[in-house]
Amino acid sequence: MEKTYDDNEIEIDLLELLGEFRRRIWMILGIIILFGGVAGAFSAFVLTPQYKSTAMVYILSKETTLTSLADLQIGSQLTKDYKIIVTSRRVLNQVIEEMELDLTYKDLVEKVTIDNPQDTRILSISVEDPDPSMAKLIADKIATTSSDYIGDIMEMVPPKLIEEGEIPILRSSPSNVKNALIGSLLGAVLVCGAITVNVVMNDTIRTEEDVAKYLGLSVLASVPEREGEKPEDKEAMISSKSRNKTASGKSRKKKRGGQAS
Repeated sequence: MEKTYDDNEIEIDLLELLGEFRRRIWMILGIIILFGGVAGAFSAFVLTPQYKSTAMVYILSKETTLTSLADLQIGSQLTKDYKIIVTSRRVLNQVIEEMELDLTYKDLVEKVTIDNPQDTRILSISVEDPDPSMAKLIADKIATTSSDYIGDIMEMVPPKLIEEGEIPILRSSPSNVKNALIGSLLGAVLVCGAITVNVVMNDTIRTEEDVAKYLGLSVLASVPEREGEKPEDKEAMISSKSRNKTASGKSRKKKRGGQAS
């Protein structure tokens, strides 16, 4: 780490930073594992599991046995319109009323996902719910209700239900593994960020190189550490010598004062 105090710039020594990461590798790994474990446990035991069921309908542009290029183009355009109609307030409110769901329009629309595979006239109507059976029933009901609405109101050939939803066995969300990985990544970012800030902000002068680098001074001498000596013992010894030197100076002054009198 290099710091230039004249222009208030701070430079980071990458080797020193990597060395600090290496010295604290076990702490970093511990925090990563801790955050990942907490996130995974929260996902598994606190978050409500959701199950997804999907029904599919096929969009027709007109009743005919012949398929022309214009028919395909019209069908593709209708598919975009139907994606909006399926989640319209009128369709979903009718589903809520007929199924006697304890949901608002906003609640239900958040459960529904409409997908149109590329270059097809197929709409996938997916519903997520904590109850697997209810997810299937709602998906099927939305498919049939929207199909009837399109046929009656828009005077178009109604979409054909080509596949009903199935009762899902595996939950679609949350993903415990994904959440654990996100938690681990968050832990890694936090601990590495904290170490980096500590290295950047630490301006303690610890070596002769630090003195020359930060202060621009030369070290003339250094006090070697004796084997087994603790830093606090050295400080106590220096403090004791300083007190003895002060007391000795006062004693000399008293003697000189007595001689002068």
